[in-house]
Order: sequence, then structure tokens, then C-alpha cells
Amino acid sequence: MTFRLLTTPLAAPVAWPTPRNGGIAPALLDAFVAAPGARASLDRLRDPRALVVTTGQQPGLLTGPLYTIHKALSAVALARQCEHRWNRPVVPVFWAAGGDHDFAEGNHAAWTAADGSTITATLRERPADAPLTPLYREPVGPEIGPVLERLAADLAGSPHGAEVLALFRRWYRPESNLADACAQTIAELLAPYGIVVFDAVHPAVKRAQVPYLVRALEQAAVLEQALVGRQAALAAQGHDAGVTVGDGATLVMFEGTQGRDRLAFRAPGFMTRRSHEQLSLADVEQLSATDPGRFSPNVLLRPAIESAILPTVAYMGGPGELRYWALAEAIYAPLGVAPQRPLPRWSGLIVDARTDRVLEKFGATLDELLAPGLQLEGRVIREQLPADARDALASLRAAIERDYAVLTRAAVAIDPTIEKTLQNLRNQAFAGTQEAEKRLVNHLKKRQVTETQQIARARELVLPLGRPQERVLTLAPLLARHGPALLDALAAHVEAWYAAALEAAPAPR
Repeated sequence: MTFRLLTTPLAAPVAWPTPRNGGIAPALLDAFVAAPGARASLDRLRDPRALVVTTGQQPGLLTGPLYTIHKALSAVALARQCEHRWNRPVVPVFWAAGGDHDFAEGNHAAWTAADGSTITATLRERPADAPLTPLYREPVGPEIGPVLERLAADLAGSPHGAEVLALFRRWYRPESNLADACAQTIAELLAPYGIVVFDAVHPAVKRAQVPYLVRALEQAAVLEQALVGRQAALAAQGHDAGVTVGDGATLVMFEGTQGRDRLAFRAPGFMTRRSHEQLSLADVEQLSATDPGRFSPNVLLRPAIESAILPTVAYMGGPGELRYWALAEAIYAPLGVAPQRPLPRWSGLIVDARTDRVLEKFGATLDELLAPGLQLEGRVIREQLPADARDALASLRAAIERDYAVLTRAAVAIDPTIEKTLQNLRNQAFAGTQEAEKRLVNHLKKRQVTETQQIARARELVLPLGRPQERVLTLAPLLARHGPALLDALAAHVEAWYAAALEAAPAPR
């Protein structure tokens, strides 16, 4: 294998979820994205005992960062474990959040170029005063052409580059919207692993959400009070949910003249924050019946909506999601919704053979490569110092330590007031040896450009742009290099990790 997988577990513990009544409303089955290989999983959802493990992400260019794939395979792993233990169908579901409006988060993708550098490509920027159009209404646009051409150039020569490019070109077309492009790509890519993609903006889903959205507005004051109390309790425990509550905003979004907008309290009804459109509760009830697509849950309400319309036992989330989920737990009871269990997605690194070759060459560990301050380069360069120079520096430092100790003892006996002066002189002497070594190393760096470049390229593969790999890189270059074997290995590794973690967890009730 030309790569290895390294788990970097998230702080949240893994625990067994609790089973519940199963079955999915037949109308919602139309909201699952059709994809080659998905039929078996879709058929299993028709079982009245069927349960689901969900995860999700807003749409992204070229499926977004790697953690999107990590989330999906985490849901696969947990669903298999639950199905085996409960002896009933448990299907992994990817909730495609096409109603999200954050174009700045989904308009770009990053990948590793042939020279080892990290390339970031952006479709376009949305003007600050533009309507916050949901991404299922946001065209991919003609800008996708240059993006895919650049990707093609960087993947040229990769063993599986042609099929990877064909996949993205099949779905990321100018006339498509960003939400559909991402959902269709994930559905096709991951169908072999049993996951199905749920289109959260499908008309059947929008209709199914209406009773809970209306209820959330009817009980807006009660829900705000519950959230404020929950936030205070979490703050007392040192937990920051990262979400503002208690500012008069409801948990419901409305698509108005300025795009997707938050509804806030404005007696006797509600008003959108950006466009200041006013709606009474009667207006909400009428519009939600005739045009339900204009309403959607915010980030705190969405998990409860998800559990209300699907037989969800667990949601696989990242660190940010798990933070606000602790706050969102307060709204389930007022809405009469059974909560699912939030669990951490798998987190880890894909370490390419190119990185391992550099580590082997310099006798280094991955931790040393990722340590701050370019420690590995410094160590490698220092090792290039002539042996007699290293010996001289060591001898000089030992002599300073030894002889200044003698002088300090004498100073204390003669006049204690000069002890500090001698300590300062000792430190200056040590600083002189450090300066001498620094000058020698700096000149060596100019002669060791090849080695330092090799280390920098190896680091960029696992810490692109100085950030965690899974939060930056798209799957494209890794899949082009390693092919389906990468996803096979990743799925097996993630499942083995969850199996081990759940073995030590309390049994579900």
C-alpha cells in the first residue's frame, strides 16, 4: 500500500446510541438521490423497522474538504455496528444541506499540485450586499471550466486521474447548481459503501418539516428561554457552544427579498433581519402551506427536524457541531421530538508514501515533521555541522557552565552583590555560542536547499497551508493517485476504529 492511515481522535467519547421505532414516511423516499449502486440501501429503507445513522454537510466545490468523506464513512461504520447488534436494518444517510446559504464556505476547493504545493481554486465571490441565495439555487456557473482545467493539469499522469476528472465533470456542470452537483457526486462516489444521500431541499422534505417549523415559531419564546438557560448551565461548566442565543432571533429561516434570512421576534409577529419583511403567524401558516420551500431550520433546529422526520439514532459530527449540539438538546422536549445521539466523526490523516520516504530519509517521526517552528529542518541542518564544530560548541558550553559555576561561588564568598552580574555574563556567553551556531546553520541552510525543500513538501502533504489536512484538501488528488483502494482502506480503517471504541462503551439500552 502506498499510503497509511493515522487516526487523530476527537475529544468527544464514542457511545452506543439507543434504538427507537423505525420506518420512513413513503413520501420521503423520493428525496433520496438515485445513484448507481444505491438501490439496495434504498430498498432497505422501506423496511418498517429501518433506522438511520446520519451525517451531513453543506455543499462544497469538488465535494469540499476531506472531512466530508470522513463524516460519511463514520456514519457507515456506526450503522454497521448498530445493525449487527440490533439485528435490524440501520442505513447510513448523508443529509445534503442544499438550503445553506454560506457561499463563501462552499465556493472553493484545495488540492495538492504535482510539485507538492497546495492549490486553492475559487468559483467566484459573492458581493457582500448580494442576496444570501441558498446553494440549491446557486449555479455552478461557467467558472467551473477553468477550475476543472487546472485540476486536470495537476492530476495529469496520476494513475486514476482520468476517472476522477470524469466524475467531477459529470456533475459539476455550469448549468447545475452547487447543491445538486455535490450531492450527486457524493452519492455516486460512496454508494458502494451503503450510504445514501438525502436531499434536504426536496419538496417532500420541505413539506414534512412544516409542522415543526410552525411549532418552533409558535413556541419561539419558550424555546429561547430554554436555550438561554441551557447556555448558562453549559457556561458554568466551562463549555462554549459557539452559538448566540437570547437575542430575539427565532430558530426559523425564511427566504425573502435578501435571500435566506433569519426570522426575529417583532410583535405581534416576526421580521426578517436583513430585508425587514414582516410576517404574522397566520402569514407563516399560509405561506408554509403554499410555498414551504421558503422556510428552513437554522443550525440549532436542524438536528431536531432531522430526528423528527427520519428514524435517526445518531448523528456523526465534527468538533463545531458537537459544541452547538450540547446547546440544541434544550429544544427537543418543547418540540416533542426524540433526540438522537451526537457522536464524533472519525478524524485522521492520510499519509502518502512520499511523506514516509522523507521521514525515513531523515530518521524522523510524523510528530517531529508536524512540530511547530520547523524543528525537523533545524535538526537536519545541525546534523550537517562538521563533527569538530559540534564538539567545539558542546565543549565550549560545558566549559561555560563549569567555569562560571566556580566564579559564581567565588563571587558569593567575596561580595554577594556581584552574583547577579556574573549570572548575566554567563547568559551572554551562552548566547554567544547560540549565535555562533545560528550563523553556521544559516550558511548551511543555503547549501542544504534540496533537503529543506523535501521536508517542506512532505509537511505540506499532511499539513497543507499550515492547517489540518482533512479541513483543507479535497479528495480529488488522493483518489486520482490511489484509486478506489483509498476509499476501501479508509472505510475499513474507520469501521475498525469504531468497532474498537464501541467495544469498550456501555451497551445500548
